[in-house]
Amino acid sequence: MSITPYDACIAPSITMLGNIKLWLDMAATQKPESELIGAQLAPDMYPLARQVQLASDITKGAAARLSGTVPPAMPDTEASFAELKARCDQTITFLQSVDPVAVAQGYGKEIVVNFPNGGGMRFDGATYVSGFVLPNLYFHASMVYAILRSHGVSIGKQDYLAHLAPNMFAAPDAA
Repeated sequence: MSITPYDACIAPSITMLGNIKLWLDMAATQKPESELIGAQLAPDMYPLARQVQLASDITKGAAARLSGTVPPAMPDTEASFAELKARCDQTITFLQSVDPVAVAQGYGKEIVVNFPNGGGMRFDGATYVSGFVLPNLYFHASMVYAILRSHGVSIGKQDYLAHLAPNMFAAPDAA
């Protein structure tokens, strides 16, 4: 069985945004939202809300570039967990709407990413996904996770991999 470009890029993006929503739900039961929404790991790093926004941006941008569609505009104004989760939902809905055939066709095209400073990068589709999109997605998701952990939210690796829960089984009894 081969992995399609959609499987390599869009599916893990949907999964990780879903996991981020779960972490925000867990955090909401343990700490005041006002304590976490602007929390940072270091003074020169983006706060929690921006990390979620960037995870959303990288995935919707990838889906749009690969499929030749226009991503939904999101103004980066989320100031609550509910708003961040709604952004994740909106991004997931967009990702699910993207045609897998169009994504596969995007793998064979040049992908250009323009940065706000006027610079940018050029990729073939496969390198764009494996070398840019997924590392950025997992970086920003990991920062969300790490910010929550560093501020006392009790989440663990099993929560980072929450999407694998249906595959878990009990260890055999020791005899």
